[in-house]
Amino acid sequence: MRLQQMLMYGLVTFSLLSGGAIAADDKAAKQAEIRSVAQASLEKFYKAQPELRAQVAKAPGYGVFTTYGLSFLVGGGGGKGLVHNNHTKTDTFMAMAQASAGAEVGIAESETLIVFQSAKSMDWFVNKGWEGGGGGGMQAGAGGKSAGVAGGGGPGGAYYTLTKNGLQAGVGVKGTKFWKDGDLN
Repeated sequence: MRLQQMLMYGLVTFSLLSGGAIAADDKAAKQAEIRSVAQASLEKFYKAQPELRAQVAKAPGYGVFTTYGLSFLVGGGGGKGLVHNNHTKTDTFMAMAQASAGAEVGIAESETLIVFQSAKSMDWFVNKGWEGGGGGGMQAGAGGKSAGVAGGGGPGGAYYTLTKNGLQAGVGVKGTKFWKDGDLN
């Protein structure tokens, strides 16, 4: 029980610190930083799967998120990102959180790309948020090298995950929630 409490305190501290990873003085600087990180993430996805460039260009819009997580039986993580509307050329800044339970151990950083299939599904995602979960797997990376690209589908879009430095192994239940960032929009 004591070990679980220590892990939960560590997780909460990690989440608070990673949520403040974008240390900018004002709203415009934070937005610029998120845009820069999102563009760099897109380039990594395009390098890993070149056909994604055409899919993203043809889609009504896309979302790009960077997450940091920690797990040991129970875990969680969080991150920031944006949804870009290809028709209006506008960005909506979003936040996300993850929680997991199951036989998982690891610290991981990952990037997620969501390619929306319709303007309606993108609008729903931006204005209502999204919650989802399930699954498990094995990921490993070292020295800045990615060792995993995974994909799947969600309500009205396809999602892709690119792992970074980190090791995560196990099977568990994971939930992810996305919402508009009230401070950046």
